[in-house]
Amino acid sequence: MSTYTLPLTPSRPAAEPKTAYLIASGDLRPAANRAGWPTQVAMEAAVTAAFAELGWTVRRAHEFDAEAGHGFISSQRMGLEVFKSIPPDAPLIVAEAVWQYSHHVLAGLRTHRGPILTVANFAGDWPGLVGLLGVNAGMAKMGVGYSTIWSVDFTDDWFRDGLRSWVSTGTIAHDASHVSDLGILGESAETELGRALAAELLADKAIIGVFDEGCMGMYNAIIDDELLNPIGIYKERLSQSALWAEMQRVSDAEADAVGAWLLAKGMTFRLGTDEATELTSSQLRWQYKMYVAALRISDDFGLDAVGIQYQQGLKDICPASDLAEGLLNNADRPPVTSRDGARVLWEGRPLPHFNEADEGVAVDALLTNRLWTAMGLDPATTLHDVRWGEEYDGQFVWVWEISGSVPASHFATGYAEAEGWRQDPVYFPLGGSTIKGICKPGEVVWSRVFVQGGALHADLGRASAVSLPAEESERRSKATTPAWPIMHAVLHGVTRDQFMARHKANHLNVAYAPDAATADKAMLAKAALLSALGVRVHLCGEVKI
Repeated sequence: MSTYTLPLTPSRPAAEPKTAYLIASGDLRPAANRAGWPTQVAMEAAVTAAFAELGWTVRRAHEFDAEAGHGFISSQRMGLEVFKSIPPDAPLIVAEAVWQYSHHVLAGLRTHRGPILTVANFAGDWPGLVGLLGVNAGMAKMGVGYSTIWSVDFTDDWFRDGLRSWVSTGTIAHDASHVSDLGILGESAETELGRALAAELLADKAIIGVFDEGCMGMYNAIIDDELLNPIGIYKERLSQSALWAEMQRVSDAEADAVGAWLLAKGMTFRLGTDEATELTSSQLRWQYKMYVAALRISDDFGLDAVGIQYQQGLKDICPASDLAEGLLNNADRPPVTSRDGARVLWEGRPLPHFNEADEGVAVDALLTNRLWTAMGLDPATTLHDVRWGEEYDGQFVWVWEISGSVPASHFATGYAEAEGWRQDPVYFPLGGSTIKGICKPGEVVWSRVFVQGGALHADLGRASAVSLPAEESERRSKATTPAWPIMHAVLHGVTRDQFMARHKANHLNVAYAPDAATADKAMLAKAALLSALGVRVHLCGEVKI
């Protein structure tokens, strides 16, 4: 009989009474972690003080790293090591004041047995609530139970009552009365259209091209083939190295023609000469080359939608993808010909782009594009970060922002009011232009496709994009990310906290309709389309279906 040296059974510490362990998932980019650390320290101090008032101790599960300049979990490996020191049954707090890469901590969260609480600041300058929604969505996809809460200053009664509930019961109950499952739809022109488009997709199928999955640690943004294929959608997995190689093949003259087209349309750019801190003509030229390259690769593979991951990898070799992304999502955009010059690619039509390779957006954008086109509406759609919001004139107005890639038709005068600003050097070391502006007032259908319980779900709702005074828009822009475009949005029949508790993503999709009646019809048709594909549809707030 052979004798082997067996590994020791891993040991874990035991949970202590009235003690919660705290972890903070961070960015993968060191500069971003260093920049956000002071905000995280202040938030953790406030959360710890609130727990202390309830007689509880908060123990940080990982220390500040003086060499790194921050105390975030900054890699998946680090996350695995940190969870070795956490009692498996202990109450666990995931505290987020910044954007975070969820995959740093998902392995530990997947097997943790104690109650889990995610908590975030509700502030514009640091996207803690965006990070919180990302990790929440990841746990929803994994089937891991969690409680969640947020606060502006961590002293309000609502926040403190939530903590009291969690330490007493391990749960926090939120109001979900605004959500209803889609019932049986009656017969109408809209439901007939939605079902016909579903039948077409199931029969003919579609391909989404993904330039590397898993952008920004968004596990929730990856939809497995086993869920995509039954609704008629297949992936073409592409490498961002191929996109970079194709960019080398685009001539300077072709790139400059894209820029000349934008200038002729009235778009302006805040240009400088310092590559490290300012937007330059060289950065713009590379972005134009990316736009051309993305269209040609999409043509090569016969794609119906495309998603560029950008961040890890591309951020180290070329300027940001956002300008190219916004152009792709607009019907009116610089013409690009096929390699042989015989065709204009997607002439007069958007090529739906799902920013940050978010495949929930891919499904949504593809379906929205087909449905809005069939209804004779502008099919320009985009995602936004659920960034922040505040009361204004008696109603809660959200700040929905995306990193510079909004389609120009979402502005009242299109490119004429679009400005190109340099992306923040902390996150975009090689720069690149945004498409900055204020989204026009109008009626909006918002939506999110997500994974939960091994199935595809979709939340649908209505909102109004509203106009705020110029000084208020400027205040909100400066309170968030000034280089990015904003939509001032008012949800129909959904409060701030109802939305935050329910939403299963850091992103949501938006598409305009010319009036409220048409938006209601488009939403009905979209519900029918999704339902006919087998997606579980949920209606949020005041909807006319």
